[in-house]
Parts: sequence; structure tokens; C-alpha cells
Amino acid sequence: MIKENKTNAMRTLDAKKITYRIHYYDCDEFLDGIQVAKRCNLDENRVFKTIVTLSLKKKIYVFVLPVNKEIDLKLAAKYVHEKSIELLPLKDLLNTTGYVRGGCSPIGMKKNYDVIIDQTALNFETIIFSAGRIGAQIEMDPRLLYTVCNCSFEELTKG
Repeated sequence: MIKENKTNAMRTLDAKKITYRIHYYDCDEFLDGIQVAKRCNLDENRVFKTIVTLSLKKKIYVFVLPVNKEIDLKLAAKYVHEKSIELLPLKDLLNTTGYVRGGCSPIGMKKNYDVIIDQTALNFETIIFSAGRIGAQIEMDPRLLYTVCNCSFEELTKG
């Protein structure tokens, strides 16, 4: 029997006894979220991406939104009470979160950052997001994210 190589995100959910499902897909390099949704035959409205940002005060914020939407940084900054935020430089992603581009999960990062999830997640029984490595996605009830990360649900996209 092959032992599954668990990620920090999976171990965190297991420790909290939260039910989740893993979707695996073949991939050797970064794919954007829309490509991942297509490869897994999933509704791209239910597949979410993780965006890591940095404020002028050097505080990290994590935003989770549908792969077919773009984050509104001004709106996002408003929700975290910052004047402005910018995307964290890719060169800093691994050291900051413990995850690589395309495999960044809002669960199980090196530190507990504030996580803001697009409110559309609440329209679904389950959402899908990175399991913490390229080639694996977690599917779970978004309402249970409260139990594993400091999160809130807000409007993060326009339209």
C-alpha cells in the first residue's frame, strides 16, 4: 500500500478532524487556476486561488477567491484596514508561506496570517483550493475554514 504524502494543509485538517476530499491532477509545472479546474473537470466558480499580499507596514494578508476572478486590491486593502496592499513578490512566497506558486494553500502556512475569503465561497456546499502542492486540490465546506485559520468572508472582486 502506498502511503499518501500529506501536506501541511492536509495534516492541519486531519488534526482538526475536518472532512475533506483530495483531487489530484498530473502536472510538472505551474498551471493557473482555470487550467487546474479544467484538468480536474471542476466548476471554475468553485475552484479558488490563494493570493498572498503585503501591506505598506510589511504585514502579510492572504486572500482566497475564485480562479476566474481578479482581486480588487483597493477593496481588499479596505477590508484589512490598510491604505494599500500589493502582491507579495514571488521570490518571497516560499520563505513567507512555506508553499510554492501554484501550490499555495490558505491552510498550513508557516505562520497564521489573516485570511480573507471571497464571499461567493458561501454560495457552495464545498469549494476547492490548493492542498499545499502542485498537483493536489482540497475540496471542503468553506464554513469549516473558521476552525483552521483566522478567516473572514468579504467581497473581493468586482462583477
